Amino acid sequence: MLNPPPVLKVTDVTKNYRHVQALRGVNLEVRPHEVHALLGDNGAGKSTLMKIIAGAITPTSGTIEIVGKPVSFTRPADAQQAGIATVYQDLALAPSLTPGENLFLGREIMRPGVWGGLGFVDRKAMSREASAALATLGARTPSANVEVESLSGGQRQAVAVARASLWGTSLIMLDEPTAALGVAQTEQVLNLLRRLRDERGLAVLLVSHNMPDVFAVADRVTVLRLGEDVLTADVADLTTDDVIGAMTGSGVVAAPALGQGSTR
Repeated sequence: MLNPPPVLKVTDVTKNYRHVQALRGVNLEVRPHEVHALLGDNGAGKSTLMKIIAGAITPTSGTIEIVGKPVSFTRPADAQQAGIATVYQDLALAPSLTPGENLFLGREIMRPGVWGGLGFVDRKAMSREASAALATLGARTPSANVEVESLSGGQRQAVAVARASLWGTSLIMLDEPTAALGVAQTEQVLNLLRRLRDERGLAVLLVSHNMPDVFAVADRVTVLRLGEDVLTADVADLTTDDVIGAMTGSGVVAAPALGQGSTR
């Protein structure tokens, strides 16, 4: 039986800003049912690559494939239609709305019959769907009717991840999801990522600076340095020193060929 194609395949992607080359021929593959960590120091190109995959900016050159099909994104809506959902560090939640209203923001469930035709939304239905989505991820909030601004940092992250899992059918990208969270809330978020992979069967691209988080939840890791991918390998084959060496350029890690865990 043939192996399924990568959920995401980035090939020789570059991004130039006049005289500044932010990405220099980056390659990245995210496989089905895996958490793939993207690491790199500040200025390595992580945010630029993430925004390209999310459709927020266009690459100068290179190709992107989603489940084996070439795609060309000119706006975030294109990436969303391809099944890519992104959770940015600011979460992009509306603080005065409930979890249900946030999950369906822009995709509201309308009331049946004439009331829906008049533009009335079905808040009870959205609340039920939100509670079910959060329960599937093992996340808990005090009530489905509370405003998001009253939730803890971990609970807000859970709402953002639940929204992404509701609409992201191919790939979910998360930018520093445990930043500024305590130990218990961090573990809650890592459990969410495990459930996305193990129970929902989704592919996850995790952008993080937190090495313990990466080694706790990721299956593979890609390291960017100065706009290039310098290491891709299974986490089980690496140590923290290996990753730091790749990030800083102080060491070179021997690893298998790209797609199986590799260095460049």
